[in-house]
Amino acid sequence: MAALTRKLRKSTSSPLIGVGKAIAVFTSGGDSQGMNAAVRAVIRMAISCGSKVYLIHEGYQGMVNGGENIVEASWDDVSGILQMGGTVIGSARCKDFRERAGRLKAAYNLVTRGITNICAIGGDGSLTGANLFREEWSGLLQELFEQNKITQEQVAKYSYLNIVGLVGSIDNDFCGTDMTIGADSALHRIIECVDAITTTAVSHQRAFVLEVMGRHCGYLALVTGLACGADWIFIPEHPPGDGWEEKMCSKLNNARLWGNRLNVVIVSEGAVDCHGTSITSQQVKEVICRNLDLDTRITVLGHVQRGGSPSAFDRILGTRMGAEAVLTLLEATPDTPAYVVSLDGNQAVRVPLMECVEKTQEVQKALDMLEFEKAASLRGRTFQGNLDIYKKLGAMSKAKSLLSSAVLVELTHDGNEEVCAAKPYNVAVMNVGAPAAGMNAAVRSAVRTCLYNGYRSLAVHNGYEGLANDMVEEFTWNNVSNWVSLGGSKLGTKRTLPSQCGLDKIASVIKKWDIHAIICIGGFEGYHGAIQIEEGRSKYPELCLPLVLVPATISNNVPGTDICIGCDTGLNAVCETCDRIKMSASGTKRRTFVLETMGGYCGYLATMSGMAAGADAAYIFEEDFTIKELQRNIYHLRNKMKGKIQRGLVLRNENANCNFSTDFIYRLYAEEGKNVFDCRMNVLGHMQQGGVPSPFDRNYATKCAAKAAFWTISQIEKNFVDGKMNCTGHDSVCLLGMRRRQMLFQPVEELKEETDFKHRIPKQQWWMQIRPLLRIMAHYSDDSAVYETDVSQ
Repeated sequence: MAALTRKLRKSTSSPLIGVGKAIAVFTSGGDSQGMNAAVRAVIRMAISCGSKVYLIHEGYQGMVNGGENIVEASWDDVSGILQMGGTVIGSARCKDFRERAGRLKAAYNLVTRGITNICAIGGDGSLTGANLFREEWSGLLQELFEQNKITQEQVAKYSYLNIVGLVGSIDNDFCGTDMTIGADSALHRIIECVDAITTTAVSHQRAFVLEVMGRHCGYLALVTGLACGADWIFIPEHPPGDGWEEKMCSKLNNARLWGNRLNVVIVSEGAVDCHGTSITSQQVKEVICRNLDLDTRITVLGHVQRGGSPSAFDRILGTRMGAEAVLTLLEATPDTPAYVVSLDGNQAVRVPLMECVEKTQEVQKALDMLEFEKAASLRGRTFQGNLDIYKKLGAMSKAKSLLSSAVLVELTHDGNEEVCAAKPYNVAVMNVGAPAAGMNAAVRSAVRTCLYNGYRSLAVHNGYEGLANDMVEEFTWNNVSNWVSLGGSKLGTKRTLPSQCGLDKIASVIKKWDIHAIICIGGFEGYHGAIQIEEGRSKYPELCLPLVLVPATISNNVPGTDICIGCDTGLNAVCETCDRIKMSASGTKRRTFVLETMGGYCGYLATMSGMAAGADAAYIFEEDFTIKELQRNIYHLRNKMKGKIQRGLVLRNENANCNFSTDFIYRLYAEEGKNVFDCRMNVLGHMQQGGVPSPFDRNYATKCAAKAAFWTISQIEKNFVDGKMNCTGHDSVCLLGMRRRQMLFQPVEELKEETDFKHRIPKQQWWMQIRPLLRIMAHYSDDSAVYETDVSQ
């Protein structure tokens, strides 16, 4: 991330870095949401670096046909496309390009325009074609010279072709990247449909079979299953064994006997059984109807998964990958291999293209050979982690009571029975801090993981305040049914710290309920509370138990983690509001909106939503700004309004500056913009905390809480001595956070040095390093002389 920042600064400090070079961008294969964000980023980053940049319409077909299909792009040509789905420059399958004669035509069309740098956005087939084109390039130029179509000078000047790929695919089926452009948006469409279907299914006690895309990859079905709490999923990488029909129906029937009015089965379009025989949604429906006599409906989501506006995640992903693609091309040499820009944790990285393509093809070979475990492992640890969690949480009890029986019998997805002896340990689960979407999914996951392993689960209402007041309830499996899709906090949550409600009271309740471990799901108060619990151990022995914090807050301000549960949902809420406001501004012309976001002193929401929505500026506490900076932004907007783009969007974090308030900035913009643009102000408020959790937050919460529960179980077994818990080390009070792409349990004591307690934020925040992109995409002028003259007037 730091390296990317240095490259951005280097690129923008000297407008000559791309002079003399030409870059072309095209989209190919199936469309996916977020492609337009990538196209926009490539165009604007290239222009900022001084390069010529071209749009190739209709993919490879446009490259072969040439003419008006290849046009030089200006800054304004990609304005207003960030929030649009699909690809505005078109995509087409091209038989001509598969033949050398077609590639010869394409080479001629590029050389005559001086294009020797290509950014290809598409799937593995499209990127493989681009790499073949690169390998043949010198031969194609020589052939064109022999046909007297180009000169020897052109052959020498354009002797090599540089290729960089961006993977656009809703299936997330490309090895080498954690996420492909479009996959997150597709999950949004799917989950919206599942949530809508759920209401009617519950009303009529129906079973629904949903078919989702994923011809060769079960990612969409797998994550959907986790995000909606599906009873059963069918994916190509984890097929059911023989007799799956009876096992599935047994599980569905058990769920209904427990009072569950809803059964959801997710079928990937490429689903097969253990022998490689296709399993269709119609076949699944017939099995359910025949064996259970249950009203069952099929919903095939089809191309609705490709449609709609891209999610905030895909807009940011496309923007970051597009910018990195331009830097990759500008730094390339004749010996540089073709790269694909991938997502590794929270970093945009370059990976050799053909290594990724070959690994992706290995997955299909493994599936064809019925080597399903190998295929799942080749998908990467993210896919494998999702699959492991699903198999654990997918177990449903066959016993009449999960708590009263001597043993707990579970039926797994494969139909194998696992016997877990009931253990005399109690794990408490609680929410602390402000509500965040995904908290309920985390509670569900933690409770069921504990029950699955034979532990007793206790739910604490209203955080530490509720714990001090003995607001504790025993939870069973069904207490958390259908919680995964609910926003807010069903348990209730408070910002109260342990010291404020009394450590003595908390210790007394812990002793009363014989609590052996605590799983806390919350924000900065949860982190601060964990520190106070550890500090109170010397006085209250009852506090010598393992405690783990699962960070959950829309502010994303908890030290020790790059991402908190809830911040993705909050980000999408801000982004959707910005889209509507930009539409209003476009209709009225020459209008600027000033929006205030939440986040306390943390500028994550303002920065990332500003990037996702195409804001002109985002004011945050972490980056100082003065009246001169405000004046510079006003000059930028006044200049912008005189062109084709006659709208403005400015975001301000709620605690960005105590003197430059949102009202002050609004009044300043309104006054300085007179006769050029008018101004409006909106405070988004608590709408950012509400709404149903996004697919990312549901899935992330489910995995984090399950991992936290397994950690508490191991801590109990390790530290339960002579009939009581005896945790005294720092490593028994931890925060579970994601650092880059690793999930780490970090002692809260060690995180103190990383924390600004006064402002309730980490001292270092990874996303600060990509803030330069926001300014680059807004096209700020570097002509300080013109700016100073304008301000003085």
